[in-house]
Amino acid sequence: MIVGVVIVIGLLVTRLTRNTPVLPDQIALPDGAKATAFTQSTDWYAVVTDRNEILIFDRMSGALKQTVIVE
Repeated sequence: MIVGVVIVIGLLVTRLTRNTPVLPDQIALPDGAKATAFTQSTDWYAVVTDRNEILIFDRMSGALKQTVIVE
């Protein structure tokens, strides 16, 4: 049973630390906008602002790809 627990812990450690995406150091938001939520994918990340907007950025360049207005 001890060996089983050690194997499970080892698998969790190796699976959770692999391919961890790197977060950007800074994100340039429009003037006056405040971030309320953040999510990410392998090739983009998104910031939800207090203005009911979802700003989608390219992960590699950091450029704004799309703005979605939530009504």
